[in-house]
Amino acid sequence: MSDKRTEISDLGEFGLIEHLTKPFTMHHSSSMLGVGDDAAVIDIGGDDALVVSTDLLTEGIHFNLMYMPLKHLGYKSVAVNVSDICAMNATPTQITVSISVSNRFPLEALEELYEGIRLACDHYKVDLVGGDTSSSYSGLGISITAIGTVKKDKISYRSGAKEYDLLVVTGDLGAAYMGLQVLEREKEVFRANPNVQPELDGHDYIIERQLKPEARKDIIGFLAELDVVPTSMIDISDGLASEVLHLCKASNVGCHVYDEKIPVDAKTAMTAIDFNLDPNTCALNGGEDYELLFTIKQDDFDKIKGNPHMTVIGHITNAQDGIYYIDKNGSAITLRAQGWKHFDAE
Repeated sequence: MSDKRTEISDLGEFGLIEHLTKPFTMHHSSSMLGVGDDAAVIDIGGDDALVVSTDLLTEGIHFNLMYMPLKHLGYKSVAVNVSDICAMNATPTQITVSISVSNRFPLEALEELYEGIRLACDHYKVDLVGGDTSSSYSGLGISITAIGTVKKDKISYRSGAKEYDLLVVTGDLGAAYMGLQVLEREKEVFRANPNVQPELDGHDYIIERQLKPEARKDIIGFLAELDVVPTSMIDISDGLASEVLHLCKASNVGCHVYDEKIPVDAKTAMTAIDFNLDPNTCALNGGEDYELLFTIKQDDFDKIKGNPHMTVIGHITNAQDGIYYIDKNGSAITLRAQGWKHFDAE
C-alpha cells in the first residue's frame, strides 16, 4: 500500500466498482458478461443463460429500523434483488441469503425477518437455496444473491440502445422517495415528542412503495406476450436521471427525456407539493422505485401502445447530441443525477 490517500467519495459507488475491478480478466468463456450491468451473465450451454446478481443492505445506510418493520425489510431485500434479474429480461429462480447480526436482536426478530423473506419467495416463485450467518458489532446487514434464467437471444443489456429507439418506463415514479420523506418527518416528530402519534393517514400508497416495493417480474411476462425484446434495460434504484445516464453511457448514445411524459401518481404529486418539492424532480432523483427503464425499437411501439403498465418518456439520440431533459416549456436542460450517492463525504 502506498502513502497516497484517495478518498472513496472522490470516486463514488460506481467509480469505485469500476476502479477496483478494472484489473480483472475473464478466465472462462462461459462468463458472457461480468461487472457493469444489473447482473452477470453465464453461459450454461444450449439456448439458456444464467444471470446472477448480489446486493447488500446495511442498517443505518439502506434502512432505519425505527420505522422499517423487520418483515417488510425481509420482503424488500428479496424484491430489490429480484428486480436486478428482471432488468436483464430474465426470470428469477433462486436466492441465497446471508446476514450479519448483533446480539441486540433476539431469535424472534430474525424469525420475523425471515418470514418476510419467505413471503417474497412465495410471491416471486423463487427458491431459497443457501446463505450464511455471522455475528456483527454494529447492527444488521443483509446480503442476497439472486439467480435467474433467460434465453440468450432475449437478454437485455444496458449497452444495446440505438439512435431513434424509444425510452420506456414502467409504473409511476417518485412514490418511494416521498414515502421516505413522510417517514423521516414523523421520525423527527417522534424524537421531539414520543407521545405524539405519527400522521400517516392518506399516505398508504407512497409508504408501501418505500417499505415494501415490488419488483416488476410481471413486466417480463408482458414483454414476452407482446413479443418485444428491449434493446436495453435497467431497473430504477437510484432515480430515473441516474439510470438514464447509465443506459446512455453503456450504449454510447444520447437521449431526450420529456418532463410532461414522466408518470407520477397523484398521491405522490400532492405529497411532494406539501413538502415544497417538484413532483418530477422527485421522480428524476428520488430512487427506490424499482420500476424498469428500457428502450425499444420504434417498430415495437404499436405493440406497447396503450399498455397501462408502460409509458414512453423519451427517445434515444446519437452521443454527440447529448443527454437532455426537455421541460414543459420545451427548453433542453442537461440531465444530471442528483440522487443518493454512496461514500459521499460527511
